[in-house]
Amino acid sequence: MTQATVDKSNQRVRRMFGEIAPRYDLMNHVLSGGVDYWWRWRTVRLVPPTGDAPILDVCTGTGDLAFAYRKKSGGRVPVIGTDFTFEMLQRAREKGKSSDVAFMEADTQVLPFPSETFQIVSVAFGLRNVCDTQAGLREMTRVCAPGGHVAILEFSKPTNPVFKRVYAAYFKHVLPRIGQLFAKNQHDAYNYLPESVAQFPEGQALAALMEEAGLDEVRFHPLTFGIATLYIGRKPAATS
Repeated sequence: MTQATVDKSNQRVRRMFGEIAPRYDLMNHVLSGGVDYWWRWRTVRLVPPTGDAPILDVCTGTGDLAFAYRKKSGGRVPVIGTDFTFEMLQRAREKGKSSDVAFMEADTQVLPFPSETFQIVSVAFGLRNVCDTQAGLREMTRVCAPGGHVAILEFSKPTNPVFKRVYAAYFKHVLPRIGQLFAKNQHDAYNYLPESVAQFPEGQALAALMEEAGLDEVRFHPLTFGIATLYIGRKPAATS
């Protein structure tokens, strides 16, 4: 039986994440057992800031990876976080009152920045929600400076057979029920999560899409038994 394609329309995703925004951070930390902190810590160390060019975090949600990059740079590098869900950006701005991270409303498929602007363009658990994955990757690559990096932190499926079965059962049956205790919403955000992860390309498949978008030296690092994966691609340096 063919699995129905997940509805990732802009309207649905914006409405769904707008509804869960008030408790989004708490839910993420509880549902991941707090390991999401380590995933971001690992990201900013494997793809660290170099030089003074700005950093862009797309699909920033409530801004956690943007804040991690600001902290990693010691506050010397401008960091911008973008998202197209207003309620998420409100939470990010409230959290960042003591920070100078800039947040703005923007669709990752049509970023409002000049080409070749940012030393790093990152996304954490958001590319999966972009309606047109390849359009998002092309835009991230476009605004990345030559020699800069695109970093994608995303959920994936474990490869260990025993752990894979246990995690699949948790992800499909337990996680949605816990999520609904925190945020009752008619659009089933935490049923959407396992469905979207199941249908999103991972490993070499996503690496190939990054290469098609114009990146090279693409590599990926499974994290926490493969629950998440960090993908890193480099934008080729300009040639004379």
